[in-house]
Amino acid sequence: MRFIADLHIHSGYSRATSKNMAPEGLWKWAQIKGITVVGTGDFTHPAWFKELSQKLEPLGNGLFHLREEFRGDAVYDSCVNDVFFLLTAETSCIYRKADKTRKIHSLILVPDLESALRINTVLSKIGNLRADGRPILGLDAKELLRIVMDASPTAMFIPAHAWTPHFSVFGAISGFDSLEECFEELTPHIYAIETGLSSDPPMNRRLSALDGLTLISNSDAHSPAKMGREANIFDTDISYDAITAAIKTKNGFLGTIEFFPEEGKYHYDGHRACKVRLSPQETINNNYLCPVCGKKVTVGVAHRVEKLADRADGAKPEGTPPYYSIIPLAEIIAETLDVGVASKRVDRAYQNLIEKLGNEFTILMDAPLDDIERAGSALIREAVSRVRTGKVHIAPGYDGEFGTIKIFEDSERVKNRKS
Repeated sequence: MRFIADLHIHSGYSRATSKNMAPEGLWKWAQIKGITVVGTGDFTHPAWFKELSQKLEPLGNGLFHLREEFRGDAVYDSCVNDVFFLLTAETSCIYRKADKTRKIHSLILVPDLESALRINTVLSKIGNLRADGRPILGLDAKELLRIVMDASPTAMFIPAHAWTPHFSVFGAISGFDSLEECFEELTPHIYAIETGLSSDPPMNRRLSALDGLTLISNSDAHSPAKMGREANIFDTDISYDAITAAIKTKNGFLGTIEFFPEEGKYHYDGHRACKVRLSPQETINNNYLCPVCGKKVTVGVAHRVEKLADRADGAKPEGTPPYYSIIPLAEIIAETLDVGVASKRVDRAYQNLIEKLGNEFTILMDAPLDDIERAGSALIREAVSRVRTGKVHIAPGYDGEFGTIKIFEDSERVKNRKS
């Protein structure tokens, strides 16, 4: 069965996260977005673990349903769908290795509450799990991998947003140059990496060392509306074992749904305080210093990939699955209306399209353009068409600032409205 999974989100117990990221909110928004399997996030947090234990019903296949008593009425009849939960957590390991401070975020998948509890019991002796949904641990990432493996033979451990400068396995500031440097003899237990918002599969394919790994993508959402901004496409049974087997072998893994990587907030180099955005070559020409204040710039993902790559841009190893770059529907509507994404006009137009055409992924990827025009407008039709073909203009993100994306030039928007 073909389905979409977003395996990395956060609960309301994580910093800077919406309180609507509760099981009920995840269940509701997964249907609106078109997500069949959603990660729970944050199972390491004691209060969230308790809430998951109370509200989720195990199905005996490593996945969970939201119990009937916690489900509200269907949001839209057009996108009612069964939603499955998979237990996940993200951790932050901060430690010294090879004379350098390392800050490595990791995504953990487990098949049952008992495995999660065993992991939590060990980690509670290392860090304060109550402080944040994504706990900070003074622990070598390799040792965390060992703890996860000991807790469950079928648990999966995935380096999260693998290229983020500050907090990832390949990060320019606190990461490593290879998986082997980080995980040593345990590296064979790494079957995938999460590419993160600021990189996409073609960038990662430039490293031959990653050929044996599956490149997964997830939203890392901190609010319901951000769910599915990146996701994975599977064609397997809907079960924990089938999903993790597809990730391990690539059989049944059909590819990913991606942010345009330039829109990610660490794609280019730069210095946010001075509003300086630099390409990798410009950074090199400036000796890695901000041309305004002279301080070191934050080296972004594009630069880091270029440094570690052993292939030219455009490399496509055999067996590479496809990927699909999207812009969230609300952002598309906002541009056609030339208003902010949080405006009531955008919300009304969004709801109208969902009610008439189905979930967001259906509209972005599959709905006939004629149907989109009838349900929305000619401008929304043209915008979706351009996104599907990659005809967009992006000022790349840098040093924690998201990139700005435009589908239309101002003159085009006026012309299309008049036509």
